[in-house]
Amino acid sequence: MDETTAQSQAGVSTMTIVLPLALAQFVASFAATSMNVAISSIASDLNTTVLGVQTAITLFTLVMAALMIPGSKLTDIWGRKRCLLIGLVIYGVGALLATIALTLGPLVVGYSLLEGVGSALLIPPVYILVTVSSTSLAERAKNFGIISAAAGIGAAAGPLIGGLLTSAISWRAAFLLQILIVALVIYLSQKIPDPGVQGTKPGFDILGTILSAAGLVCIVVGILLTRTYGWFKSRADFTIGHTTLIHQGGISPIWIFIVIGILFLVWFFIHIRSMEGHGKEPLLSTHLFHNKVSNAGLTTQLIQWLTIQGSFFVTSVYLQSIRGYSAIATGLILTPSTIGILLSSGIAGRLAKRHAQAQLIRWGFVITVVGVALLLLLVRASSGVWTFIPGLFASGIGVGIMLTSSVNVVQSSFSEKDQGEISGLSRSVSNLGSSLGTALVGSVLVSTLVVGNKHFLLAATVLIVADLIGLVVAFRIPKQIAAQSTA
Repeated sequence: MDETTAQSQAGVSTMTIVLPLALAQFVASFAATSMNVAISSIASDLNTTVLGVQTAITLFTLVMAALMIPGSKLTDIWGRKRCLLIGLVIYGVGALLATIALTLGPLVVGYSLLEGVGSALLIPPVYILVTVSSTSLAERAKNFGIISAAAGIGAAAGPLIGGLLTSAISWRAAFLLQILIVALVIYLSQKIPDPGVQGTKPGFDILGTILSAAGLVCIVVGILLTRTYGWFKSRADFTIGHTTLIHQGGISPIWIFIVIGILFLVWFFIHIRSMEGHGKEPLLSTHLFHNKVSNAGLTTQLIQWLTIQGSFFVTSVYLQSIRGYSAIATGLILTPSTIGILLSSGIAGRLAKRHAQAQLIRWGFVITVVGVALLLLLVRASSGVWTFIPGLFASGIGVGIMLTSSVNVVQSSFSEKDQGEISGLSRSVSNLGSSLGTALVGSVLVSTLVVGNKHFLLAATVLIVADLIGLVVAFRIPKQIAAQSTA
């Protein structure tokens, strides 16, 4: 931590800094899952389809993932606190537009676009300010525990709160709640110390922003299209305008989008390496990818959020579409997961003092796999509500245990001068995981390969495979990790 920052924090309590940042993280995570239980209500109210609302949810997390890295770069240009406030304002405007939306279009603009852009601007400062305000690894772990708990609780409580509001008032009330929380965060954040940008401000890499965003968007959109065209053979004609490019029975057009996305990302990496070779500052420094510990931590983050968003999405859609449960009933059934995340996140700080971060991540994945496996074993088309409880509770415990540790592993791998970039990369990866979670399980839910309750079971199997991959990656993280100096 530099001297200016230390002096500005004199007399300011940790909670004065952490509380508004935790609330900011909570509202962004809440927005991603609270919509799941209201899908049917929104589709009916806006005279659209369930697929349309599902797409809006995925686009929200996708916009965040695509713009989180540029958003983090802007913290080095505008300043951390200023970037936070601008993001909050944009987010609030988006929530207001979504509240008054009468058709799907305004909902997508307000929720998916503006709230997504706002989140991409406000989330990186949250993690940067927590990192630079912590004086030790123990304090950083404690503060990250609070932020990660807020993220996990926001995601886990989203279905319950969203279900209650949808059933008692309207799905629009969930957006009104977001507006109130954003207003509170803006008020509380006035006391957060931030010396502003010190030294020369870096330039903004516009081409890098376009290439990275285009690559991520194309890949996730390709996966989303599996719902319509399938993974391998196209279920329908793929037409642009009046021209049919791929006929039904041909190769699925999703691979066109995925390949284009990969090419954009390859171009992006060539571009940022070229900029560094010419002594210019790119959107993202290539040395961030040379840290093997951070790379492993980022991979576990992606899989954790794929699991969170994917499990809530598949369970919510299954309960409403197959079982016919209401929004509030769906939210209540998902409550065990909320309780699990709340309990384990609450003790994350104490666990971090007694056990290695890598060990906690491994335990988390093991418990999560057990939880999803319990869903596979117990849930049937006609089984009682109780069959969901053990699996959802165990999954919540597992996710809550490892969320904080993964974030701490990544952020602690770099010094303060890299916190802007690594924070954006970290959040981008997490939100990409959320997008992939929704897209992957969404494609399974409409698969023609299975029928009835087997859709749910197949989607749960996908989540288990992902978590097992995360467990393998977690063993690449060393037990002892030295925190980088923030000087």
